[in-house]
Amino acid sequence: MAAIAVDPTIRRQVMSAAREVLAEDPAAPVAVIAGRAGVSRATFYRHFGSRGSLLRSVALEPQPAAEARILAAAKDMLVRESLDQLSMEALAAAAGVSRGTLYRIVPGKAALLQRLLEAYSPFEAIRSILAQHRDDPPDVVFPLIGRAVVGVAGERLGLMRAIFHEITSGSGPAIEGMRPLFEATLGALTEYISRQIAAGRIRPMHPILALQAFVGPIFFHLMTRPVVERIIGLPMDPEAAVDQLVAASLAGLTA
Repeated sequence: MAAIAVDPTIRRQVMSAAREVLAEDPAAPVAVIAGRAGVSRATFYRHFGSRGSLLRSVALEPQPAAEARILAAAKDMLVRESLDQLSMEALAAAAGVSRGTLYRIVPGKAALLQRLLEAYSPFEAIRSILAQHRDDPPDVVFPLIGRAVVGVAGERLGLMRAIFHEITSGSGPAIEGMRPLFEATLGALTEYISRQIAAGRIRPMHPILALQAFVGPIFFHLMTRPVVERIIGLPMDPEAAVDQLVAASLAGLTA
């Protein structure tokens, strides 16, 4: 499989991470931005060339907008407490906005969770990949999706873990908030996999099982990686690890 010199998904991933990091520390170095994005410094420089080029790409504003402040504050709060425990009044105070502004932007907890998923999850990037590569084989598409999913590494990982807990607990606002994006992304993935099964590129099986066989190891790795690194160490960055997991999944699904 030929290496891809510049990946638009990785560019978006790094730019999103840069907005978060530079809003907290305008002088943050490349290493911190790359770490937040879950990519190596070599990958960063391959896609942007320099820190100055990145800054021009993101066109960073001195003060984040009200919505960005709300989502950043909610992200930090959900890592510490459940969606049910989260106080909308406390969120407004943490974001530095009025209650009226908060409820105008996110009229409830379901809407808040949906906006967090839109802002921080890889769902939009995955749907974009599938739209651009709908007829390409899995050995082209799956690595691109793997690189999009690895974007939840770093500080986003805590939020994704919290959201996964909310969804699996079955709370009403969590299900309502994740349903539109989950259904759209899952639908696009299963449609792509069904076409690849029909074309003989993936072994015959239920498309949901094929999807779980592909995404499951990546998700498990990212969720358990912080503990593994603390206990026994892991001599590879998240990007390299996910590339190997994608290759293993491809070998199993296309054998």
